[in-house]
Amino acid sequence: MKKHILGAAIAAVTLLFTSCSEIMGYSTLLWNLPEQNLCDGELVPVYIKSNISHVYVAGFNDDEKFEVPLWKMTEPVKLKQAQKENEKYKAYARQYASAKIDGLPIRSQTVNTAKQVYRLRKGETVKILYKGTGQPVMAGQNALEGDWLRVLTKDGTQGWCFSYNLSQFEADAAGNPIGGVSVVVEEEKDELFESIMSRIWYPDTFKNLIAAGNIDLNQLNASYNLSFDLENKKVHLNMQKIHESWDFEGYSKLDDYEYELTNIPIKIYYRRQGFIVARYTDDSGKPQDIDLVTLDVNINELIATEKDRRQEAFEKITQNGTSYMSSNYGALTINEDGTFRWTNFKLLVPSIIDAGSKNGGTVNVKYSISKKLKENYDGVLTFKFDGMTNEVNFLYKLESGDIRLEDATSATLDGNMFSARSTSPTVIYFKGN
Repeated sequence: MKKHILGAAIAAVTLLFTSCSEIMGYSTLLWNLPEQNLCDGELVPVYIKSNISHVYVAGFNDDEKFEVPLWKMTEPVKLKQAQKENEKYKAYARQYASAKIDGLPIRSQTVNTAKQVYRLRKGETVKILYKGTGQPVMAGQNALEGDWLRVLTKDGTQGWCFSYNLSQFEADAAGNPIGGVSVVVEEEKDELFESIMSRIWYPDTFKNLIAAGNIDLNQLNASYNLSFDLENKKVHLNMQKIHESWDFEGYSKLDDYEYELTNIPIKIYYRRQGFIVARYTDDSGKPQDIDLVTLDVNINELIATEKDRRQEAFEKITQNGTSYMSSNYGALTINEDGTFRWTNFKLLVPSIIDAGSKNGGTVNVKYSISKKLKENYDGVLTFKFDGMTNEVNFLYKLESGDIRLEDATSATLDGNMFSARSTSPTVIYFKGN
């Protein structure tokens, strides 16, 4: 009994497909049909739509019917309506495109923040249906050249793709480029990322230090950066606790303003002009985000200038006189070679100078001071006593051959800059000899 029912069903379907000659509507062919020698853009009569087999039965006469996947044709409508709808497809008839980059998004709307409905592989082909209007796609402050195109993928997905990263070509019914010209997939290039690779990227903290004039030589190091050596095909990431170099094999675009380096554990996120985030994943699999910026100054020159500032400030102290005397705090000698001798400083023990500290050590100008402090002080002297682990800092002021020191033990230190004095400091007046 079941066999008879199955056979009757098959016979009915066969009869339906072969004997029905009534046209249900007309559709525009959206993708070439090489087996039928038909190009996209042609109007085709449709007889049957099968939602079970996901095909249309189409053809130009009863003897030449053929099946077409639903996604390759528009919904069948009456002839006049079909002709009207067909107009928008004519401008891009036989026009196809291939993706220049991996991960090129196809979106639901003509806005670069719209939902992604598909991501193209590099070299993947799409059919261009027609052009739309929408928001321009930006690379930093500049709008990219191109148009929003309605495209169709080989799995039937439709959406909007911006043409900047598409290579367009015209194809015949067999899908071959017309004129015998082969489709060359351009080398993966992205204007924004090409710009990123042309710059050296330093820790974001550098920018704040430089803006404040807070040149901390322990932090500010020209070798701390992310850089691309395109000539030698290398990528370097060097930070205080990261020292890595890799062979540069290329990159891929994962999303808008998001990139991944090929076979390198770094993803790069463009945030705004002159600012990126590099997500580095170490061997343990732990990711860390590093904020990076471009700088319009030469760090090596800044470092050299800061070293000169320190040296000049120290030389000014020794030129003013090297031996000083205080009735309460002893005798102090500062030598040109950066050594010192200080005797009878017991009133400063242990609040400022540790008990057991020797009478000598090294001294230098190590820190800078804020603009506000510069109104009353020349700078900071840093003493390192033999026998004492911690350094001792004093704000100082040169006064006609004399020197005034102010204890900076509890002063506010931001990086390499003292920005505020201690609340109740010890002040020492030394007379020059």
